[in-house]
Amino acid sequence: MDMLREELQTPVTGTYDVVVAGGGIAGIAAALAAARHGAKVLLLEKQYLLGGLATAGLVTIYLPLCDGMGHQVSFGLAEELLRASICMGAEAEYPKAWLENGSVEERMQQRFRVRYNAQLFAITAEKMLQKEQVTVLYGASVCWTQVEDGKMTAVMVEHKSGREAIRARAFVDATGDADLYRLSGEETVLFAPGNILAAWYYSHGQNGFDLNVLGLAEIPEEDRKEASRPLISRRFQGVDGWEVSEMVQFSHDQILRQVMERRKTDPSYVPATVATIPQLRMTRRIAGISTMDTADDHVEKPDSIGLIGNWKKAGPVYAVPFSALHGHGIRNLITAGRSISATDAMWDVTRVIPACAVTGQAAGTAAAMTGDFSQLSVETLQKVLLEDGVRLTLGEIGLTGKS
Repeated sequence: MDMLREELQTPVTGTYDVVVAGGGIAGIAAALAAARHGAKVLLLEKQYLLGGLATAGLVTIYLPLCDGMGHQVSFGLAEELLRASICMGAEAEYPKAWLENGSVEERMQQRFRVRYNAQLFAITAEKMLQKEQVTVLYGASVCWTQVEDGKMTAVMVEHKSGREAIRARAFVDATGDADLYRLSGEETVLFAPGNILAAWYYSHGQNGFDLNVLGLAEIPEEDRKEASRPLISRRFQGVDGWEVSEMVQFSHDQILRQVMERRKTDPSYVPATVATIPQLRMTRRIAGISTMDTADDHVEKPDSIGLIGNWKKAGPVYAVPFSALHGHGIRNLITAGRSISATDAMWDVTRVIPACAVTGQAAGTAAAMTGDFSQLSVETLQKVLLEDGVRLTLGEIGLTGKS
């Protein structure tokens, strides 16, 4: 392979308590939590819109905060961000039973989920971060990391001003692809089956403004009998830039095909907005100290940092262990969102908005507390999370857990 040798001297342009890489839901929650606990926080986002898949990716469904049996399971920032997403009005599926003191019976008939406007949610989240004095750097991609004596000391970013280095005491990898872990040489795991093509977009026509769901998420093996036919036969791992660029073009082709077909009967039908990032769900995750699995349903975890439900089915509740958020190597690096340590089947449960908010709040809180997660007292972290409104055990929400 033809290679060029680079000689680089990168200026250090900032020092923070906490650097959060990735401005999706996990990154937003992590930055908010860290700042609210007194940390000086920098949030790096490679796009020019916060929210990741939840906004720029047009996956505008805030999946359930409940177990489908009438019990709310995710609290804290997970609920705060849901309310923020619809502070100017819900787009669809307004959860009246949950937001207007409905009975348990009513809550059992309607899950605690909502559809929201992507652009309003993104700007609302930006205002929330500004209120907490979080510094947001848009257009910034992490391209390298510096690690010394088992700790990350700096990240190198490239943006409009060029290449810069940022120092911090603690780092949160909320990239969705475990990019900081990979760049630092830490063990990561790819989602081997790859992602099916998705091409969600919004349209406007005779029936008004609407979300068009072209292509769904990955279907775990045990659920594949219910899977709809993929848009195309090819799958995408999502960690190669050339492949991802092809994927985006395939999605645009699918959108154009549907638009042209619908314009035959509705000449006013046009796309109102298309996703500006690839609609990838599961790509690369960390190999954590512990790995979550669907068998953990209703199992209490001594190092729980929050609870999540299963968006696909009613009943399951999972305690998320702190040990699934960090690995055995770099001591001041932690992850949040869809790159936490989980089996393939569980990955499809933990990748969605409520789990991203729950893990983001825990990671940001922990990062504000220490620069060495291996030495952090989980009991102290749990105490702070409880004070911030998070529920950690099934007993706290009226359910019986298994040890």
